[in-house]
Amino acid sequence: MRFALLIYSTEANRANMSEEDVQKNMGEWFTYTEGLQKSGKMLAGDALMPVSTAHTVRINDGETTVMDGPFAETKEQFGGFYILEVDSWEEAAEAAKTMPIAEGGSVEVRPLMEFEQG
Repeated sequence: MRFALLIYSTEANRANMSEEDVQKNMGEWFTYTEGLQKSGKMLAGDALMPVSTAHTVRINDGETTVMDGPFAETKEQFGGFYILEVDSWEEAAEAAKTMPIAEGGSVEVRPLMEFEQG
């Protein structure tokens, strides 16, 4: 089974961290990622640039508009993801529980659709 672990946090929290705390936190992320890679369960993963770099493309009634920023104002921002191949939802949830997200962050664990190619 494939699962996406979608990481949400408040960008302001990171902006308020000292450089030392940022480096410590990044080390925790690198260790976490290396563990997933060594387990053979990580298929993909990456961090996203801040929402200030995002654009949203909308198509309504055949008209396309492009706007700066994310599609909705929220307290938390989508900051990155992992794609895992695991045996169960419980295993994916355990990977989410051990993620070094900052206080107040969250991880959405969502199964990926499987399509048969014929």
